[in-house]
Amino acid sequence: MYLPSAFASTDPASLDALLAADPFVTLITVADGAPCVSHIPVLPDRDGDRLALRGHWAKPNPQSSHTGPALAIVHGPHAYVSPSWYPDKVAETRVPTWNYVIAHLHGTLDRLADADDLASIVADLGARFESRAGESWRYVDDEAHRSQLRGIVGFRLRVQRIELKAKLGQNHPDANRRAVIARLSTQSTDDARAVAQWMRESLDAPRAKD
Repeated sequence: MYLPSAFASTDPASLDALLAADPFVTLITVADGAPCVSHIPVLPDRDGDRLALRGHWAKPNPQSSHTGPALAIVHGPHAYVSPSWYPDKVAETRVPTWNYVIAHLHGTLDRLADADDLASIVADLGARFESRAGESWRYVDDEAHRSQLRGIVGFRLRVQRIELKAKLGQNHPDANRRAVIARLSTQSTDDARAVAQWMRESLDAPRAKD
């Protein structure tokens, strides 16, 4: 990923916030020289500096046989920025752009086929997302639910390298950044308002001393 230093972040809390807000990732592997892609919900497991992602495929998914190097893309909010919002540039030098937050998690993929591992993944996914849907389904360790596990293959991605990009106007004067925050905050989309919040937190964060 193209990652200018002004937009690079190494803050674990920012990555955790990104995964909490949108754990539906793009998982990419390569087999026989060709990319294989799945779009899939994951469960982040953090232990200090170590991070892993758990999830499962449908067994017929070709990626369910893959192990080894893999990339998970965590999609954060994104929003168009109009050049007309900048207060301190003459019209001739203004150009549009797109602000966004995204993470690339590089690591090693392991398959999980043990029934207990699969049950844990399904139970934990249900526990996490049912409440978001206003429902209360839960995994029960009985034969009916166990039989459903035969149709899936689990995985764990052991993350070894993190690229976290937060392109939030850091290359602009504060006046421009505040103007963009104000305009995005009034937009109708959740993404635009989320970008505004990320920008606000970035702008208010303590500056590193030279």
